Amino acid sequence: MELGIDSFAAVVSDPVTGVTLSPADRLANLLEEIEVADRSGVHSFGVGEHHRPEYLDSAPSLILAAAAARTSRIRLNSAVTVLSADDPVRVFQQYATLDLLSRGRAELVVGRGSFIEAYPLFGLNTQDYDSLFSEKLELLLRLRGDTHVHWSGRHRAPLRGQGVYPRPQQAQLPVWVGVGGTPESFVRAGRLGLPLMVAIIGGDFRAFRPLMDLYRAAGAQAGHAPDTLRVGVHAFGFVGDSDAGARDDFWPGYARMLDTLGRERGWAPPNRAQFDAACGPTGPYLIGTPDTVAAKLRFVHAALGGVDRLSFQMTNVLMPHARMLRSVELLGREVAPQVAEL
Repeated sequence: MELGIDSFAAVVSDPVTGVTLSPADRLANLLEEIEVADRSGVHSFGVGEHHRPEYLDSAPSLILAAAAARTSRIRLNSAVTVLSADDPVRVFQQYATLDLLSRGRAELVVGRGSFIEAYPLFGLNTQDYDSLFSEKLELLLRLRGDTHVHWSGRHRAPLRGQGVYPRPQQAQLPVWVGVGGTPESFVRAGRLGLPLMVAIIGGDFRAFRPLMDLYRAAGAQAGHAPDTLRVGVHAFGFVGDSDAGARDDFWPGYARMLDTLGRERGWAPPNRAQFDAACGPTGPYLIGTPDTVAAKLRFVHAALGGVDRLSFQMTNVLMPHARMLRSVELLGREVAPQVAEL
């Protein structure tokens, strides 16, 4: 099992002083987190895409390019690229360039996004939510396989064989499909033979097993080899020196983030008892000591019929920088070796 980290580059405040970091300082801290992950043995680092005031990741390929210049082995990916609201030609060019800068370490995780701000921002209709993604994913995969593409669709001007450059260093730029809980999304990824990145931010991991089986069955029916049908999971995670300490460190920023989103979406306020329960042996959060987290990873691997990559969503808007760096280091140096055999 590969272990990764995903960040949404959220604006962070100091929990003691209440002072909010400047955007420049926050991005500098994020790059240091990626450097520490690289040195500590974390397999991959992903940066999300949002177009909201509380996030700094509207141009994730630029953040990842800066990280490429400061790292040597860690794989660098989007988490996720909102492909529905972007131009597949530009997305391919940006990540092919990232692949060259990183000497073959770039990956794409593409999806439709859990927020809708990108759609009106770029003049798109949310009623085309699914058709935009389907069409643009088709074009992206065509561009990945051929420099000169002949293509036409509803949502973009046609291509008539123009060359799309640069080409990546990797023979084929890895493209994962990021999904939530929609069965159709799992089937589509399986039919295309693309690796799957599933966001599991609540509920029971075991409830997702039928969807994983649906993905694998769709892939097998389409004739794809089992080793191409890779499963990734994106979930809340944080590693500390004690179980109670890790929960205490993560809770304040987690609560603030969910409270902010909850007021927009009509959710109930976050509850500490529910959070602690979610950190338990079968809950959806991977928060605790290295041994606790490794045990949870083994449970997740078995519950889902095998997991190839687990990316820890460690974004926290009230986390001291030193504690975040410590968690990143523990994940790479102490958790990863325990689950390498998976």
